[in-house]
Formats: sequence, C-alpha cells, structure tokens
Amino acid sequence: MADKPIRVLLVDDHQVVRRGLRTFLEVQDDIEVVGEAADGAEGVALAEELRPDVVLMDVKMPGMDGVEALKRLRELANPARVLIVTSFTEQRTVVPALRAGASGYVYKDIDPDALAGAIRSVHAGHVLLQPEVADALLSQDDTPSGTGRGSVLTEREREVLGLIADGRSNREIARALVLSEKTVKTHVSNILMKLDLSDRTQAALWAVRHGLTD
Repeated sequence: MADKPIRVLLVDDHQVVRRGLRTFLEVQDDIEVVGEAADGAEGVALAEELRPDVVLMDVKMPGMDGVEALKRLRELANPARVLIVTSFTEQRTVVPALRAGASGYVYKDIDPDALAGAIRSVHAGHVLLQPEVADALLSQDDTPSGTGRGSVLTEREREVLGLIADGRSNREIARALVLSEKTVKTHVSNILMKLDLSDRTQAALWAVRHGLTD
C-alpha cells in the first residue's frame, strides 16, 4: 500500500451518487475523498484548488459538462487523472470524453470493488477501458490522428506503444523492456509526436486499431 492515500475528487450533478461514492470510498484505506462538485465548472475550480490525484467525473451535467471540464483541465495542465464514471454508453458520448483526455471510462453499475481498483489503476498511469467501450471506439467510422504513420515508428517504439495499449505504466514498461523510466518517457514523447497524438489514451486507442496489442 502506498504511504499516501490517493486523493479523489467527485464530480457529479446527483448528490445521491456523490454520497454513495463517498460512503464506499471512505472505507478504502488507500483512498481519500478530498472534495465534491456538482458540475464541470465547479469541478475544474476544485481540481485547481485541491490538486487531487484522480477525478471521478460524470459526462452529462448542467452547465459545463464532463467533456468541457476535461478540455479545461488539459488547458490548465492540471496533473489529475480523470476517470469517467457515467451511465451513458453511446459512442457519441464515449469518444469525445476519451479524446478530451480521460484516462478511463467505466459505467455507474460497476462493482464497487472494481471501481476502487479502477481508481488505483488510473492513478498508477494505466489507461482503463471497459471492453464494450473499446468496442465502441473501434467501431467508429471516423479515423483518429496518426493513421498511416505507423511506419515512422522504430521497432522499440512499437513495443512501447503495444505495452501502453495493454495498460502498462512507464515503470512497468521499463521493467518489461529492461529500460530506464527516463528512456521510456522519451519513447512515449516520440510516439505521440510522430503519430500526432495528444496523450496516452489516444496512443492506446491507436495501437488497438492498428493491431499492436496481443
């Protein structure tokens, strides 16, 4: 267990949902709920003030929704990793959220213990998608940035990209490939630049669509 608990911010317009999440998460020894927000704008403000490690965010909220909040957090270079927790399964909802910078996307009917595991996974640097979410992304008609550019990647970069798609953190990739974390970070930066992608989530999706996963 980590020395410091994972600091979590809850952003959902339904008070009963926030209360339920808080009640469950507060019994986890390694997770601390540091605040709650009822919409995206309040969530962004609290994320800047509280600097949580992970934000649990709904997509559909009055005022500023989850997608706009994600874009705003990215503009502010806020380091919090965002895990979307929502009841909306439509592709038109899933894709914009992930492209806006979400580190994971799960549904509100997720098992409580699985949710705690998802928080830990996202905090560790993994990209987390439920199978049906990945299927929705793979079935979309539009083509993400980077298409046709796989040939510019070195063999090592392709290995790193495949491990990103498997949900590995930089530390885990370094161990798997017997590299330093600094070297892995350099490879990740080069991959994003060469494929014209903005983050690890988009890189993972690109790898899945182009067959770089097992």
